[in-house]
Amino acid sequence: MVQEIDEKRAVEQVYQRLTARFPGVDPATVRLAVEEALGSLDGPVRNYVPVLVERAARERLTPI
Repeated sequence: MVQEIDEKRAVEQVYQRLTARFPGVDPATVRLAVEEALGSLDGPVRNYVPVLVERAARERLTPI
């Protein structure tokens, strides 16, 4: 339970960092990218989920 709360807090911080990093992107789009990245990580080991979510969402938001 505590780990789940910490993960949610860390993922929210990822959202805040990415919103600041991509000011020209609608925050709803950033939220969607973060949620999609989070949804793709469903394994039992959760320690690195926030880092992996940030990386995946950042890649989705970075223009080519």
